[in-house]
Amino acid sequence: MNLHKPIGVSVIVPLLNEAAVVPELIAQLDHLAAEQVVIVDGGSSDMTPRLMQEAGYQVIESSAGRACQMNAGAKVATQSMLLFLHADTQLPKHYKSEVKKAEVWGRFDVRFASSSKAMKVIAFFMNLRSRITGVSTGDHVLFIDRDVFESVGGYPDFPLMEDVAMCKCLRQLHRPFNSRAKATTSARRWEKNGVFTTTVKMWWFRLAYFFGVSPLKLKRGYDDVR
Repeated sequence: MNLHKPIGVSVIVPLLNEAAVVPELIAQLDHLAAEQVVIVDGGSSDMTPRLMQEAGYQVIESSAGRACQMNAGAKVATQSMLLFLHADTQLPKHYKSEVKKAEVWGRFDVRFASSSKAMKVIAFFMNLRSRITGVSTGDHVLFIDRDVFESVGGYPDFPLMEDVAMCKCLRQLHRPFNSRAKATTSARRWEKNGVFTTTVKMWWFRLAYFFGVSPLKLKRGYDDVR
């Protein structure tokens, strides 16, 4: 990244049938002071795109799939830093000052919107693993220099593990900036399926991907909580 160029942030939010969390998302976006917000709808059958448009946000359409949607959002981004935000994740208060510390790319620590001690332990190990390996998931909120993002071809067109694959690609260029500021994300997957079951399943997916199981095959066993 050219450290002398001004750093603006394009917040890119992929959505699909997220009407239940849209009010909280809008409340957050209204206070971010981001230079640009791009909502990418993947063909919602609920009120998601209409609610975002009525709130005054730019909404573009894309084929469903986070990788495809995030790449579509990046194509219309106008700022030097791309920040990819999940609908159920809250950025830390001073996110922009942290983003500006990244030379090439980075992520935040994560915590869950839950008082459960088990979820605090899970977040601790997620953050530790991320710092050691240089690989993060979308819950950590990846932010990437736009020129670098374009140079690597954007997210790979995977139905799952696109964030892991992107991090592995980026870490070959530069170690990530690991911000200790915490993004707060929903624990709805764990709440729905149980902490133990969800944790084991997540680790199984990561291990299977490491040993070469295709993201397409993994997606068939992936439970979408929307």
